[in-house]
Amino acid sequence: MENRITVHQNEKPIYDIVMEHSFEQLVPELKKIGADEKRICIVTDTTIGPLYAEQVRNLLENQVREVIVFTFPAGEQYKTLDTVRDLYTVLIKAKFDRNDMLLALGGGVIGDLTGFAAATYLRGIEFVQIPTTLLAQVDSSVGGKTGVDFDQYKNMVGAFCMPKLVYMNLATLHTLDRRVYLSGMGEVIKYGLIRRPEFYQWIGQHVQAIKNREPEAVLHMVSVSCDTKRVIVEEDPFERSVRALLNLGHTLGHAIEKKKDFSLYHGECVAIGMVAAAQMSCKRGYLTEEQVKELKEILQLFDLPTDVSGLDKQEVLDATKNDKKMIAGQIKFILLKAIGEGIVDRTVTEEEMTAGLSAVLK
Repeated sequence: MENRITVHQNEKPIYDIVMEHSFEQLVPELKKIGADEKRICIVTDTTIGPLYAEQVRNLLENQVREVIVFTFPAGEQYKTLDTVRDLYTVLIKAKFDRNDMLLALGGGVIGDLTGFAAATYLRGIEFVQIPTTLLAQVDSSVGGKTGVDFDQYKNMVGAFCMPKLVYMNLATLHTLDRRVYLSGMGEVIKYGLIRRPEFYQWIGQHVQAIKNREPEAVLHMVSVSCDTKRVIVEEDPFERSVRALLNLGHTLGHAIEKKKDFSLYHGECVAIGMVAAAQMSCKRGYLTEEQVKELKEILQLFDLPTDVSGLDKQEVLDATKNDKKMIAGQIKFILLKAIGEGIVDRTVTEEEMTAGLSAVLK
């Protein structure tokens, strides 16, 4: 696959996704979008900041008008309006104006929060995604969805705001904790299930190379994932139809994530949610029991959970009622008509969801 993918809107190119194995091309790529004329605020957290913030800052120093760094505590619990407020304060004091730019350096929490701040500060300033986790590289950095959690309701406050550039240094994946890295495979496997059956097969054939973070395997995996998301986002930028396919495993996954107080990673909850959705698809006669079993085995090869303990079925179901994908009391549930063919279904009943949960709750 190419190491550059261009995302279009209304057939016009709006931003590039660039995949490299270092930060070497970051400054040239930023100059292409006019960053050398701007003040830059690098937004990061206490985990990623010590690893990469100085390196990126040093690269940008003397190449742009000014560089500042805003660091907030790591963790989903800080993806809130309070953190956004702190960032606004820093930007106001530094006299950032509409011509300036934010750089989201880190995982999905940082990207989502920075994008939301960019969408709302002075009614919108430019931002760039520099995702450093597998989950952020293959999913949250692409597509322009931004947001923060509100009173434990995930991504309840947000905006669509397209980045000016997504720059990935794939070498950052080597500094990730094994569990954090592998949690991203929940989203990677999702792309194979909803649209790319041949990619699903490829994943199963390259388990060791992926787990070893071999550069060629990682580039192919990230590139195919981003390209799959690009195709869907171009077709439906504001999630009115097919973009909902990207939510496979997320309706029950988000509810489980919330009820477990975010002790499980997002990709882990998506994996559990995908098993439930596959089981529901099997009950409808779409998938075979063998295909459900194979999915569980692939997830387990990447150390992803396929069930969860300590949860009450009804409480998880009740949590899905607060899902932002609920429209007029109906949930848009994603099922699998076949491996590689996701469908948006508005007829899924509470009984079906209960049966799906029974397959994953211990």
